[in-house]
Amino acid sequence: MSGCRLCGQPGAELFASVEGRRYLRCPRCHLTFLAATQLPDQAEEKAQYDLHRNEPDDPGYRRFLDQLGAPLCERLDAGARGLDFGCGPGPALARMLEERGHPMRVYDPIYAPDPAPLDQQYDFVTCTEVLEHLHWPEREWRRFAELVKPGGWLGVMTRFLTDDGHFPRWHYRRDPTHVCFWQPATFQWLAREQGWELVMANNPVALLRRR
Repeated sequence: MSGCRLCGQPGAELFASVEGRRYLRCPRCHLTFLAATQLPDQAEEKAQYDLHRNEPDDPGYRRFLDQLGAPLCERLDAGARGLDFGCGPGPALARMLEERGHPMRVYDPIYAPDPAPLDQQYDFVTCTEVLEHLHWPEREWRRFAELVKPGGWLGVMTRFLTDDGHFPRWHYRRDPTHVCFWQPATFQWLAREQGWELVMANNPVALLRRR
C-alpha cells in the first residue's frame, strides 16, 4: 500500500500488475497511478515524446486539439489571456487560440522551460495530453490554482479511464510515460475539495472553473 500522489490519502491499494508495472488506485479521489519506484526519468520521457509528430499545421492534429479548444472558447470573454501548460515542442493549441483572439504564453518543462510564464495569473490555462504524465499531480494542481484567476478556466485533455477490465490491454496504458489515469470521479473530487467547479467532463475533455 502507498499514499495517493494527488490527494495524499494513505492506503492506496494495488489495482493491477501488468507487464511488471504496478498500478495503484486511491479509494478517495479514484486516481490510478504507477508505483513511484517505477516512474520514468526525464531522459526516458523525452525520448518517447520525441517520437511524436504533432505538427501545428496538421489539420488532423488541430481537429484533435479542438475537442478542448472549441468548448473552452465558447466560455471565454473576448481577448481573454491564457497559458498553454505542457505545450510540447510545437505549441499548436496556443497558436489556434491566438488565431481566435486570445493572447497566449507557453510553458513546458522540457521544450519551453523558461519559468517566467508561471509567475503570473491567467484568465484560462490549457493542459492537453499532460495529466497522464504527471509524477506528482498534487503539486501541479496547486500550481493550476495559483495560475488561474478566480472565475477563470482550466481546460484539460486526457483519455479517461472508464473500463477497469480493459485496462491491461488499453493502448493509453501502454505508453511508458503515462503514469496517472483519471476518471470523472477524480475531477469531481477535485471540484469538491480544491475550489473548482466542474462544468464539463466529456471524455477526453474536462473544463473546470476556479471559484
